[in-house]
Amino acid sequence: MTADRKAAIEAFLQTTGWARAERHPLAGDASTRSYLRLAERGHTAILMNQPRGAETSSCPPDASEAQRRALGYNAVARLAGPDCRPFAAVAAHLRKSGLSAPEIVAHDYDQGFLLIEDFGDGRFADLMAGGRAEQPFYESAIDALVHLHAAPAPSSLPVPGGGAVPLLAYDAVAMEAEVDLLAEWFYPAASGRRMSDDQRAAYLSLWRAAFAHLVHTKPVLVLRDYHAENLMWLDQRTGTAQPGLLDFQDALAGSPAYDLISVLEDARRDVAPALAETMTARYIAARTARDPAFDVDAFKLAAALLAAQRNTKIVGIFSRLWKRDGKPRYTKFLPRMWGYLERDLRHPALADLRQWFDRSVPPAWRGTLTLES
Repeated sequence: MTADRKAAIEAFLQTTGWARAERHPLAGDASTRSYLRLAERGHTAILMNQPRGAETSSCPPDASEAQRRALGYNAVARLAGPDCRPFAAVAAHLRKSGLSAPEIVAHDYDQGFLLIEDFGDGRFADLMAGGRAEQPFYESAIDALVHLHAAPAPSSLPVPGGGAVPLLAYDAVAMEAEVDLLAEWFYPAASGRRMSDDQRAAYLSLWRAAFAHLVHTKPVLVLRDYHAENLMWLDQRTGTAQPGLLDFQDALAGSPAYDLISVLEDARRDVAPALAETMTARYIAARTARDPAFDVDAFKLAAALLAAQRNTKIVGIFSRLWKRDGKPRYTKFLPRMWGYLERDLRHPALADLRQWFDRSVPPAWRGTLTLES
């Protein structure tokens, strides 16, 4: 961290009254954000530090596909990038909806600082790893999704302190860019050669045909990174407010199946197929009870397609994190992702894509993989 950034942090904390607090760094994620837990006189809060120049620009609401590609990956995939206003806006929306997201205690959007409520250390993933029964955590996560999906996606979200951010669609351009990460990063790392232009064009054409099945779904707010490491168990809360939600700044309007897949095909921990099936059935039963017109068949098709899309994306992202960003620890998750993906591709609607993978990605690349350097 530069001296200027450290000075900016000190200035922000001075304005918030937390300048004398003890500071404890928290583990970061795959982004350029970092976090400090502040502690003073028995109270705690979290400082989110998102340097404004650390990533490419986010997507302007009216940008064309060509303009998005010119701006870079964040704009193409519709990620929040260096702007922390989307986190604050989504957090406020979730809280207003009766779910638990961190309260925004203070903010400096121009500098890229948020001071947010501290949800403690009770991550679902850690509690389950410590021996707690899994099913209650997953039931809580599913019930929160059902509650969130009872309302349609808003077109925009007010930002605490003034203004608003648009809630963009999780469109085919974004999804295509995500699956293309496999071609760009995993394939050359595993094979030692670049994917041919013809092979890549065929691959993306098959994905475009698959994405066409999603155009008729009713969009909801998709948090986009909904899994056991981003869910906190809040003992003092009940019902759908019990899970504390984190890491949702990249939220978009999209299919209700996406976040269900995100939590049940978790990149970082195994979710038994039987448990995933039970939780899927719980979600469908609850949605159908609220809305008898809920299209179960369309939902199951979207779930299969988005599972394959998401897991393909993650294979590419984890390869990129190692090859570009020097974070090889993410490659240990690749065998799990391939296990999910092989299962996802068995859906009859994805037969053509399954054949492409069988031709182009040999089974030896999908197991305990040693990526070429």
